[in-house]
Amino acid sequence: MLMIRGGGGRFCDGVRRRDFLAIGGLSFGAGGLSLAGVLRAQAAQVPGGTGLGHKAVINVFLGGGPPHQDMFDLKPDAPSEIRGEFAPIATNVPGIQICEVFPRLAARADKLAIIRSVVGCEGAHAAYQTNTGWPEANLRTLGGRPSLGSAVARLVGPVDPSVPPFVGLADKTSHRPWSDSGTPGFLGPAYGPFKPDGPDRDNMTLKDVSLERLGDRRRLLASVDRLRREADASGTIAGMDAFSQRAFDVLSGSKLLDALDVSKEDPAVRAAYGDGKPYKFQYDGAPTCNDHLLIARRLVEAGVRVVSLSYGRWDSHGQNFALVRDHGAKLDQCLSALLDDLAARGMLDDVAVIVWGEFGRTPKINKDAGRDHWPQVTCALLAGGGLRTGQVIGSTDRQAAEVRDRPVRFEEIHATLYHCLGIDPLATTVTDLTGRPQYLTDHHAPLAELV
Repeated sequence: MLMIRGGGGRFCDGVRRRDFLAIGGLSFGAGGLSLAGVLRAQAAQVPGGTGLGHKAVINVFLGGGPPHQDMFDLKPDAPSEIRGEFAPIATNVPGIQICEVFPRLAARADKLAIIRSVVGCEGAHAAYQTNTGWPEANLRTLGGRPSLGSAVARLVGPVDPSVPPFVGLADKTSHRPWSDSGTPGFLGPAYGPFKPDGPDRDNMTLKDVSLERLGDRRRLLASVDRLRREADASGTIAGMDAFSQRAFDVLSGSKLLDALDVSKEDPAVRAAYGDGKPYKFQYDGAPTCNDHLLIARRLVEAGVRVVSLSYGRWDSHGQNFALVRDHGAKLDQCLSALLDDLAARGMLDDVAVIVWGEFGRTPKINKDAGRDHWPQVTCALLAGGGLRTGQVIGSTDRQAAEVRDRPVRFEEIHATLYHCLGIDPLATTVTDLTGRPQYLTDHHAPLAELV
């Protein structure tokens, strides 16, 4: 990793704010594969280099299982032990209502597609299905199915040679599956997510430089330039192959650093996103780190194709309504800010945003004012990506217990995301370890209502 040691204020996840400028740990996937190895493997397998034009996906995982009936599928006419404490509010789309804790999103419902009938949840506390669209057991003996970000990295590669195509921002969590940014599966670790806060075997350090001594951007660039010159004078760069030089460019280049450094963002934009503090109900899950949605926009703008992150801890066996008031209000702020930000920059049609969890919650409220696991149905939000938004897809019964019409599977949503990226999920395959081509989804087409 490239590291500049120093102090300063704390970032949202406990990392020092100015240390984050130093790239933290920058790692790719699992298995300790070097960045140069990642780039070499990608170039060997991706025909044509950069591939498609720049479309992107931001995948926001609500780890723990968000309560669908207390967020985007309220049942105000159900008995009190079912409907809970929240009232529905009107949105800017006639006939569509959502929970009262989402007033900002209600005012932007024309930019949302609300899916109320997601089925096929496995019931495990894991991000696997939201990352891949497949059951976890599928092709497990070959390493499992690749996540969307890994498949995209394999198929179309980077937009910019110095910017990785797939970045995972998910914070480390005590319950590790909630911080899964997406695994490469049978594609191998070369296509795992680039993690700005993870360990890396190639530990590159700007020697004798502290953040306190780097008073401004020009001094930082001068330090990086000096590192380059010293490496070149010693024959290091000259002796590198093209892939090692490119790895060096990624780790010492300014584009990725700039994207990760939210201190460079307009203060008014940062204020619009908020910081998600104080963190409540986190326990063994992710913080409500609003900055991550802002960083996701900055990464996409820099050339990243897929960004995945984990937002909050939604496992509401107790205090369900207090949790939704806290997490929901914070999500309302940062997700609305993201949509506004993308629209203001002319990026909304090019960037698809998906927000979902691993399953829903029980219709009946338990004795601890909570809701338990309910894999029968859950909900999802989609925005941007050139999709037809301002609509609801599917419905559930009076208790939000079972799908009443238009069941939607994880595979269909992933097919839609691939479509947003310019990839035909019905015609595109990736090769597994046995040399056999594997389709991206189980022959599921994108949602016809949206494309």
